Amino acid sequence: MARTHTPDHRIDQASRLRELARRRTTCAKTVAITSGKGGVGKSNVAVNLSIYLAAKGLRVVLVDMDLGLANADLLLDVQPRYNLSHVLTGLRTLPEISVEGPCGLTFIPGASGIESLANLSEFERRSLIAQIEKLKHSADIVVLDCGAGISKNVLSFASAADHVLVVTTPQPPAVTDAYATIKALHREGSGADIRVVVNMARSRSQADVTYKRLSKVAQRFLNYSVAYAGYMLHDTAVETAVQERCPFVVRYPESNASACIAALAGDMARTFLNKSQRGGLFKRVVGLFV
Repeated sequence: MARTHTPDHRIDQASRLRELARRRTTCAKTVAITSGKGGVGKSNVAVNLSIYLAAKGLRVVLVDMDLGLANADLLLDVQPRYNLSHVLTGLRTLPEISVEGPCGLTFIPGASGIESLANLSEFERRSLIAQIEKLKHSADIVVLDCGAGISKNVLSFASAADHVLVVTTPQPPAVTDAYATIKALHREGSGADIRVVVNMARSRSQADVTYKRLSKVAQRFLNYSVAYAGYMLHDTAVETAVQERCPFVVRYPESNASACIAALAGDMARTFLNKSQRGGLFKRVVGLFV
């Protein structure tokens, strides 16, 4: 018996075809998250921001690029069998090592305690960047949780991204090291849009003062205008969630920290995606945060 196609069936089929076409043509924005020094909450920002965006229905890939000292898997409470070391040796591909995280997030784990990963050759770095580029055709946003400091790995991976978030705290050593990172990226010739996130701020005013201090120095000595991505308030829920090995946006969605992540995600949707994705994706994404 021949199958009867109703008008509703044809509409559904057309919708699926349009969605497939959109997925084939969409190229994700890549956001690298780094910091001048360790201990400023960089990975926590990367992990929770990625989960929040995924929870809004976006196709998000989080890649732990803190090679040699990766820890995003601990924050996500996942135990991957393979990691980037297996990709670099040719034993696995990126899709083969990926695991599913909370809210449909796709997570690609790094490796910890492997010294060779912290000192990749130029060929290895370029090879890894090329493989990550391929992820952009099946995602809306690719988030790179880069290492801290200004090693060649960090600068190469961050410079390859469309946007860079430099995380700092209001503490003078963190601000000094954040400026050093911005300076190194600027001199590297990075064409990425560099923005500052002030983490662990006691108040919005403290965060604003921290950003303005950093921005003023960058403008004076680098003649570079660094933008402000937003801030994260100091919140004991973050520390508790880390101890519980559960992302705070999942465990404590009503916390001040989660509200700050929501604001940061909204800013990303409005400023990162609208520069080249004026079509349906941009409208869909921005609509999620209005």
